[in-house]
Amino acid sequence: MSFPRPDPSTIPDHPGAYLFRDADGRVVYVGKALSLRRRLASYWGRPLHPRTEAMTSAAVSVEWILASTEVDALMLEYNLIKAHRPRFNIRYRDDKSYPFLALTVGEQWPRARVLRGPKRRGVRYFGPYGHAYAIRETLDALTRVFPVRTCSNAFFDQRARAGRPCLYYDIGRCAGPCVPGQTGATEGGYRELVERLADFLEGNHRPVLARLEGEMRDAADALEFERAAKLRDQLAAARRAIESQEMVLPREEDLDVVGLAEDDLEAALQVFVVRRGRVMGRRGWVVDKVEDLDAPSLLSSFLRELYMERAEVPPRILVPAWPADREVLEEWLGGLRGTRVQVAVPARGDGRKLLEVVSRNAAEAFQRHKLKRASDFGARSRALAELGEALGLPTAPLRIECYDISNLGPTDKVGSMVVFEDGLPKRTDYRRFEIKGVAGQDDFASMEEVLARRFARLQGDGGPEGAAAEGERAAPRRRFAYPPSLVVVDGGRGQLGVAERVLADRDLAIPVIGLAKRLEEVYLPGQPEPLVVPRGSEALFVLQHIRDEAHRFAITYHRAKRERRALRSPLDEIPGVGEARKKALLRRFGSLARVRAASPEELAGTPGIGSVLARTIWERLHGAPLGRAG
Repeated sequence: MSFPRPDPSTIPDHPGAYLFRDADGRVVYVGKALSLRRRLASYWGRPLHPRTEAMTSAAVSVEWILASTEVDALMLEYNLIKAHRPRFNIRYRDDKSYPFLALTVGEQWPRARVLRGPKRRGVRYFGPYGHAYAIRETLDALTRVFPVRTCSNAFFDQRARAGRPCLYYDIGRCAGPCVPGQTGATEGGYRELVERLADFLEGNHRPVLARLEGEMRDAADALEFERAAKLRDQLAAARRAIESQEMVLPREEDLDVVGLAEDDLEAALQVFVVRRGRVMGRRGWVVDKVEDLDAPSLLSSFLRELYMERAEVPPRILVPAWPADREVLEEWLGGLRGTRVQVAVPARGDGRKLLEVVSRNAAEAFQRHKLKRASDFGARSRALAELGEALGLPTAPLRIECYDISNLGPTDKVGSMVVFEDGLPKRTDYRRFEIKGVAGQDDFASMEEVLARRFARLQGDGGPEGAAAEGERAAPRRRFAYPPSLVVVDGGRGQLGVAERVLADRDLAIPVIGLAKRLEEVYLPGQPEPLVVPRGSEALFVLQHIRDEAHRFAITYHRAKRERRALRSPLDEIPGVGEARKKALLRRFGSLARVRAASPEELAGTPGIGSVLARTIWERLHGAPLGRAG
């Protein structure tokens, strides 16, 4: 431990969460405990696991937050991990982006579609499915029973403007909400259709089958054979959609099944979602075991992560081992569900067989991940080690920041900061800078401003004139507090000299190099001749990749600023003329030239433009007071 043990009498003997911080003030680990005093005492006075030892070596202080109960401590720990993303807490990531069947219930006329990625508001999700084509096959069958639209909003609007539904309405696969006056679709009736589809997707099949069978018999009895044949086809389509969901239990039972495969360094987890005895979806995660967790602790952490993200909690959850804090988890999950939730390890029967299937899936996913990771991670590790050796660094540069300046003439000068960690882009830490304190075109001064602003944030002050990088309001300031292992500036000896001066002014001992595009020369401090990194080497590839990424990022920002400036109008500079009034003027007169040629009386006739504002507009466009025109 790199700091003295706190006095035990100062640590509360109550539930809560605790945070270890490093010398830069970053949270490196978050934990929870029924008794903070007993849990924190375990970090002193006994041998620690190597991963725990690494964490405690990086920490210089510990603090804690009290909670009322163990359940509150569990939720507090989760929220603190999400807020700080400590490097020694495990992070779960999908081993692939599984597709969901989604209903956009937040729209006036909801549609069914395939969605991946983060959950969105106003959308109901079903799945996930193993493949997108499985969703499309299911939708192909279900739209014959529930004619919900599947078209894009742009196509929907196009048909609405045309006043004519598409072919899907003609063949009975869509209710035609795009032209409700022509098709007879009503918002209430269509919403009921969407709800029936959602109910079916949740596994409530029997009412749908019973309704279709009854309507088919009634149509046949009434000698309406064409309608009876259509209902027969819908019934067959509904049964085909049901058959696509594998039956795994003899009873219509709702549960989630968790499979686990692991080694000393990593783990893979799989979840099968079973509703009414059928597998409705599956999802997988992989995790680096950066903290010391056995299987019970890992499962406890994973269940918390899983159900913090999901609104639906089944009455039973099958797991391969009893999770740590099982009683606390069951109490918390029961509170989410509103009724009792059981976390169980099945010893025999159908539940045991199903758990074995899910565990085999986890083992196969883990093997695929390890094969991929072996090639990718190995190449990155070799490249960073080679780069560190070539530059004479004591260790491989695990966090590299690269800076580039982009400008065309004296206007729209911008800078970029891109970040690579472990050889991969970390786009959440990218920053863009608008150059504010440099007159004219001066790349050296622009680079100095960007670096000064960045390292001012590292040391906790606002930098020159309190300036911050674009996006800093949206991203917490703590991200600027991560010190790089290596700084790369795009350019030669001059840019390197600027970077050395900025770092020296702030007493920062951070390695820095300049990378010139010509012959890919690397300039090092104190060396008159550049270092030529061999072409084709892994180290040069890393440098080229990060330099090209910085250049791309700066150019993209520069172009966006230039396009915004090109689209600006003299009307944008007139007080009181916002976007709505500008559009009203251009809509009425057709062009800026005609607006300029209009009289104050004609301008005042535009909706939203009164006589006073009309006079102001005329004077601004003509550059003279109204009384002295001509």
